[in-house]
Amino acid sequence: MAVYTHVSREELEDFLTRYDLPPLVAHHGIEAGVENSNYFLDTEDGRYVLTLFEKRVAEEDLPYFLGLTEHLRQKGMNVPAPIHLKDGDMIGQLCGRPAAIVTFLQGVSEKSANLAQARAAGTLLAQFHLSTDGFEPERANDLGPADWALMVKGLGDGLNKIELGLFGNLRAEAEHLMASWPSQLPRGQIHADFFPDNVMFDGDSPAGVIDFYFACTDFFAYDLAIAMNAFTAEDAPSPDLGMALMQGYETVRPLSREEKEALPLFWRGSALRFALTRAHDFIHQVPGSLVQVKDPKPWLALLGAHRQSPGFFSA
Repeated sequence: MAVYTHVSREELEDFLTRYDLPPLVAHHGIEAGVENSNYFLDTEDGRYVLTLFEKRVAEEDLPYFLGLTEHLRQKGMNVPAPIHLKDGDMIGQLCGRPAAIVTFLQGVSEKSANLAQARAAGTLLAQFHLSTDGFEPERANDLGPADWALMVKGLGDGLNKIELGLFGNLRAEAEHLMASWPSQLPRGQIHADFFPDNVMFDGDSPAGVIDFYFACTDFFAYDLAIAMNAFTAEDAPSPDLGMALMQGYETVRPLSREEKEALPLFWRGSALRFALTRAHDFIHQVPGSLVQVKDPKPWLALLGAHRQSPGFFSA
């Protein structure tokens, strides 16, 4: 979440006439995140979250994202519920951007997690994977291995300004991963951004999951690999949190032998994926935006750790 598009009180109140929501009390931008413009909406009966979808999110994907969260709510998962407009749609237009309003989830968003939280989050991720059964729409992963070499090429010499020789290093890594990527593993709907700050905690227990705007159809084990990397402390990479998350996951959905064999490759792939998107945002910062630009270097370090030790999380 972040704020790129600034919304005035007048523009917002006009937009809200299309909903059956109580009167607006206040609104303010949410700085966390990097993809879309987000606001808390405080109304007379509680808080909601408004999202304006920026350029990286395709408007045609929005029914998939919002439909998936509705499906998960029906399955008993605690995720944000889309608020329908008076005409029944879930997507409106505000300040020239597609926009949606969802319910606010109670809980604490952690920048980092402890071992008990990581283990509990793993059970939640597995429950999410199982709960997507029966959701028929699919969405290709547009930040998957087929896209990484193109991303490296697009960032070009900007990568070498982050680290000398980085362009050639990441180009070779992208090519290796693409050539080695498996094709036949259990797959379905994945979150693809299962970071500690996208899991709402109540103490050591997860209270819900937010931010489904990277969700897509891909391998469940790859989603687990993303989460294991994401829960690893960025300032001092350690396998403990990732292993705790995997242990929690397997109490609900045990991995097959083939999935376990693919994990070292998936750890490298997910580290490269987030290093590239962070490098993009670091290189192409938007003047005047209310956003915390995240450093790609911790993910480059994690990629290096996985390359040096394929058994990083089992060490």
